[in-house]
Formats: sequence, C-alpha cells, structure tokens
Amino acid sequence: MDLPDTGRAPSSSPDLAVRVEVADATGRLRAHDLDWLQRHAALAARSLAPRGEVRVRVVDDAEMADLHGRFSHDPTTTDVLTFNLGEAGDLDTDLFVCLDVARRVAQARGHAPEKELLLYVVHGLLHCLGHDDHDPAEAARMHEREDEVLTAIGVGAVYAAASGQSQSPTPAREGR
Repeated sequence: MDLPDTGRAPSSSPDLAVRVEVADATGRLRAHDLDWLQRHAALAARSLAPRGEVRVRVVDDAEMADLHGRFSHDPTTTDVLTFNLGEAGDLDTDLFVCLDVARRVAQARGHAPEKELLLYVVHGLLHCLGHDDHDPAEAARMHEREDEVLTAIGVGAVYAAASGQSQSPTPAREGR
C-alpha cells in the first residue's frame, strides 16, 4: 500500500537515536505551538524507543476523513492514524494527527490543542510499540502509559487529568 506523504519538515539533530519531524499541513498552528509540539513529540519518542524515525503530519478534518476512508475504510474524521513501518522496538512511523479533532476535544477537556495533539502522537507511538486499546482493560493500561510518558517529559497527565476515565478521547480510533 502506498502511504500518504507526511510532508517532511526540518527535524531534530541527526545524531540523536530517535529522529522526529513534525509538519503542519493545515498552516493553522502558530510557529510557537508547532515548535512546542516538535520538541515534546521528540522527547516522548526518545523516552519510548532506542532508535528510529517518526514523521508527524498535522492535518484537518477533510484530509483526515480522506485518509481514514482510504486506509481504514471509514470516511469519517478521527484523531490519529498510525502507519508503523518499523521492526519490534524500533520506530519507523508515519503519524497523521487531526488539528480539528484536537481543538474540539481540547476545548471540552479544558486544555490547549497542542497538548491534545501530543497525546495523539504518544498514542500512535505506543501502538507502534505493541500497545493496544481494543478492550477496556487494554485501553485503560494504554491511557495510563500515555500519561506516564507525558508526565515524564514535563507535560503532565493529559488524558486522565482531563477525562478522569479510561476510554478513547474520540469515538473513532480505528486508524492505528
């Protein structure tokens, strides 16, 4: 299957074990917020894997619905789509995160959309590393791990702090 282009952007230093690139295809993130997301996505990836490459593309509802339809046969928007190309324990990952979904969910949860986007990045990375959320117990463990990672990198709990429950932040998460 041909994967969609992530629109590669300048990335972190090449001498680091995990390289992360974040591109805003919407053009709607402020430079400061995009830089924050880039830095924190890199910290999260490095806390999870010894090496690899992660490409993150921030998209809008229309692009996400198109991708979700093409790759998951569901033409609705979703929060994150994950394409894992790597071997066990390594990251070679394309992530698509939806800014429009993040803005809606973040507003309901009372935090910044960038934090919600970062949660989606961590969620996708955990899928690549073998975590799953297909049943309630697995979902609870995965969301707990998301918040552990976010706390470890200085962001703090995003999922549990805002929702107080162990379920997906949006109904559609089939794309991982």
